[in-house]
This record gives sequence, C-alpha cells and structure tokens, in this order.
Amino acid sequence: MNNNHNESLGNVHHSVNTENKTGWKKILAFLGPAYLISVGYMDPGNWATDIAGGSAFGYRLIWVLFASNLIALLLQSLSARLGIVRGLDLAQVSKNTYPRFVNFCLYILAQLAIIACDLAEIIGMAIGLQLLFNLPLIWGVSLTITDTLLMLFLMNKGMRKLETFIISMIFIVGLSFLIEMFIVTPDVKEVAKGFIPGNLTGDALYVAIGIIGATVMPHNLYLHSSLVQTRQITRTDEGIKTAIKFNFMDTVIALNLAFFVNAAILILAASAFFKNGYFQIAEIQDAYKLLNHIFGSTAPVLFAIALIAAGQSSTITGTLAGQIIMEGHINLRIEPWLRRLLTRILAIVPAVFTIIYFGERGLGNLIILSQVVLSLQLGFAVIPLIHFTSDRKKMGNFTIGLTTKLISWLCAALIIALNVKLVIQQLNTWVNASPQTAVWMYALVIPVIIAIALLLLYVLLRPLLFKHADTPTYVPHGIASAINNLDAIHYRRIGVSIDFSKNDTDSIRHAIMQGGKHATYTLIHVVETAGAHYNGGEVMDHETQSDVDNLDQYAIALEKLGYKAEAKIGYGTASTAIADIVKGNNIDFLVMGSHGHKAIKDLIFGTTVNKVRHKVNVPVLVVKPLKK
Repeated sequence: MNNNHNESLGNVHHSVNTENKTGWKKILAFLGPAYLISVGYMDPGNWATDIAGGSAFGYRLIWVLFASNLIALLLQSLSARLGIVRGLDLAQVSKNTYPRFVNFCLYILAQLAIIACDLAEIIGMAIGLQLLFNLPLIWGVSLTITDTLLMLFLMNKGMRKLETFIISMIFIVGLSFLIEMFIVTPDVKEVAKGFIPGNLTGDALYVAIGIIGATVMPHNLYLHSSLVQTRQITRTDEGIKTAIKFNFMDTVIALNLAFFVNAAILILAASAFFKNGYFQIAEIQDAYKLLNHIFGSTAPVLFAIALIAAGQSSTITGTLAGQIIMEGHINLRIEPWLRRLLTRILAIVPAVFTIIYFGERGLGNLIILSQVVLSLQLGFAVIPLIHFTSDRKKMGNFTIGLTTKLISWLCAALIIALNVKLVIQQLNTWVNASPQTAVWMYALVIPVIIAIALLLLYVLLRPLLFKHADTPTYVPHGIASAINNLDAIHYRRIGVSIDFSKNDTDSIRHAIMQGGKHATYTLIHVVETAGAHYNGGEVMDHETQSDVDNLDQYAIALEKLGYKAEAKIGYGTASTAIADIVKGNNIDFLVMGSHGHKAIKDLIFGTTVNKVRHKVNVPVLVVKPLKK
C-alpha cells in the first residue's frame, strides 16, 4: 500500500522508531504528530472569535467550543487513519482520485488557506511584539519573515526536535492561561453551566459560526495524514491496529489541550470583560489594554507571550502543510526555506498594505477575511477525507464503520452549512457597505464563489460515480523498470574535488575504489578569491600560487603510487568552475567531499554539491567526512 517513490515529507518519513518498545516507551514513541496539529486549533486566528464570544455572551458559548472540538477530534482521527493504513497523505490520495486540473484547483485553494492561516499568525505575532516591546505593527509584521531561518534549522534537526519545539510553545501558551485563570478567578458554577447546549440566535449564532468555522483547519487534515507516517510501524493488521490506537490517544490528548486553551481565552474574556460590562471586545489589542486596566501588568504580559508562542508554532506547521499539498497535488518539490519564504511574503503583503492604507485597526477585519478564506476551503478537505476512509477496497479491514461514517457526513454537512452561512453574511456586509463595493462583488467575487461551489459538488460526486484503481496518476521519479543484467561499469576519467582539508584523503580513496589503476584521476580545486572572480586564470595572487603548488603535490604523490593523475585549477564560483572542468576534460565520474554544513551555514557558505549535481551529466559520489 505504500508508495516508496513519493513519500510524504520524505526527509522525515519513517524517521521515528516505534518497534521493540513496550509500555510507556511505546506510547511516547507515537506521541507528537497531534501536538503539531493542535497548534492550528489555538493560533491567533481563533483568539478573536473566542474573545468576542466571551465578552459578548459570557460563558454561554463554551458548549460550542466543546462541540467543535469533538468534530475536530473525529476528523483528525480519520486523517490519521488514512495516513497509517494507506501510507499516503490526503493530498496524494486526492491526486490518485481526481483529474490533474481538479488537483491543481485543489492545490490553489489549499495554498490560499495556508496563506490565510499565515496571515492571522503574522498579525498575531506582530500584535504580541507590539504589546510587549511597543514595536510598531508594520515593523512587527516585517520581522516575522525571519522565522524562515528558524524553520530551516528545526527541519534539519529532525522530527523529534521539531515536535519538542512545538510542544514547548504549547506549554508556554497553556501555562500562561493557567496562571491567568488564577488571576481572573472565573465563576466555576457559571463555567459548568456553559457546557449545557442552549439556543443560538442573532449575534450569538454569528459568533458561534465563527468559532466552529475557525476551529477545524483544512490544512491540519492534510498535515496529520502525513505526520503519522513519520513513525515506523509493522505493516501487518496488528501493527496498523496498534498504530491507529496510539495515534488516537495522541489526538485525544493534544486536541483536548487545544480545547483548554480556547476555553481559557473565552473564559478569560467572560471573566474580565463580560462581568465588567465590556460587551463588544473583539480586538486583541483592546483585550490586552483592558486586562492591564482591570488586573494590572501580569495578566496582559502573559497574554502577549502566549500570543507570540501560538503564532510562532502555527507558522511552522503551516510550512509543513504547504510542502504536503504542493508535493501531493501537483508533484512540485522546492526547498522548505524557499516555500516558507514565498508563503510568508504572500501573507505579509496584504498585512502591510492594510496597515498603510487602513491603519492598524484594519488588521482586525483582515483576520475576519482570512477566516472566510478558510471557510471556503474546508469542504475540499473534509469531503475527500470521508470518501477515502469509507472505501472498503482501499482501506480493507480498517474502513470506518457505518455509525462513524454517518456521524462524519453529518459533521461535514454541519461545518459546510455553517461556513456557507458565515460567508453569505460576510458578503452581505460587504455588499451593503457601498454601491461601488456591490458592483465589484457581483462582477468578480460572486462568479468565483459559484465556480468554487461547482467544484465542491464535483469533489463530492466524483468518487461515487467513478471508481479508480489505487495507482498513482504520476510519480515524480518514474516507475521502477525491470533489472536484468548488472555488468560492472569501468570509468576512464574520474574527477576529485579538492579543498585542502582533512577530507581530501577520504575523497581520493573513494575515487580510487571506483577506477583502480586503469583510470585517470583529475584533481580539481577552485580558487574563489575576489581576484579569481574578476580575473579568472590571469590571477597571480599568493593564495592562487599556493593552491597550484599544493594541487601539484597531490598529483605527484598519486603518480608515485602508480596512479595516473593530473591537476586542474578552476577560478571563480566553485559549482560553475567544477562543472566546466568536468565537461571540458570528458570526466565520466565525479567524487566530491561534503563540507558538513547544516541549516544556517548552508545559507552562508552555500551548497556546492547540489549545484554541481544539476550542472553535470555524470554520476556524483558525495563523501562525508569520517568521524574519528
């Protein structure tokens, strides 16, 4: 069932071992993926609806939060089940089910949803920085672009380190609100009554729709189906059953923690604002100021710290989700830092534009707009997820039961209906704002919404009307061909990149292993001084002369050992110079030493090996330095 050619999050796929462990160690090995998911349920985009609900209606809407958390728990468990059983994430299964054009549309909508989430996170982090350090919002928004470096660093450290960072951020958020609960001292009896469902009308219904619409994030469904595949499991019915059980435990714990945070925000708003007569607090900045006015400096500082932690953790999970949907839907793979940078820039631009033209108060409306975008996308993730986990042919013994299926479809219908209602109400607000706005709405926005609705109908009906075999429509690396004879390859000219470090001996040794005494070895060194960049081979500085002499010494030493060797000096950019020497000297095999840089150092020093691989048409052997 697993497609090895196109592993989801390939750099961390099956990177966490769960085998040969028992008891608590077994449980702990599976814990982690759902914590990365849970941050999407407590990101800054949820704070506004929770604050608005608590300040306007006290504790009455806690039951809405609880119900939405149960829906999220159901859908996330289905997502985890899909990833564990099929060995594919939601985007990959969608690619195998729907035509290419539909997948492209699904990718665009999912990417818009991630940008919308990122927009809320940018605003939340910028507000948090302003509240703590009095930093202007436009500077705070601009500074959020730097978290690309943090993302790159954590991805290079592995999945467990990434999960540890996220869990630490969640701990900061949870601890901050736990302390604030002691500061504001909520009415416990009234909080308990808030869990009793009640009638929702007027503004209460609108806020409840916002709470539910902002709770289940579409990108989290893609993300969870991929993250569960970071665990190594035994591909037997018993092994899969165990993985589903432990991942369900992980989901229950993590999402209940997210519910605690959201409930804490609502309770905080109810205790601080509703009780004191402040019924219309929907802006995060206003909440901070009132907390400072009512309870002193401690509560608002904790509030701001939690806001920053929530935004920072959410932005990382958004990047992972972006990688999944890009590779899954359209088979496009780019570097994580570049994908993160592009997503962040696309989110920063509207935030900066809003601040410049509408002022800092316009950011509140921008958060609402981001939730509307999320609402439009949600059905395109939920409907395929239920279809795929209901398919007995593909899921086998792990197909969801009839009761679960009925509840899932009811939840999907409820979410989509409430989100449609939210979108319609928001559209009416914009249409009534001014005649000019109404013209643009009917000319541009309404046709787009109709097209999206038709696409949603197609996504719903296609799996019912057309049954497809479980074979990929396209695999980035091709399909494996038959292997018959494996005759040895004899290389005539082997190139060896030299940097005059302790790695040179290992590189030369590996080169000799490939060609023996029948090949000619071309020792390559590139002079990268400023003079070499501008003057090329005409440069005669001290470093160049030293490098030429040292390279000749290597060649002479090899010849004394009975090998044919020659020295070639390149000038300027290392990757270009090496590629030119390889092509100019008919080299048919290249050996390069790895510099061992990671994360930030790759950005500073560059990644010559990867650049050379794309510039030459010969095999490249990368030799990592041996640890003593």
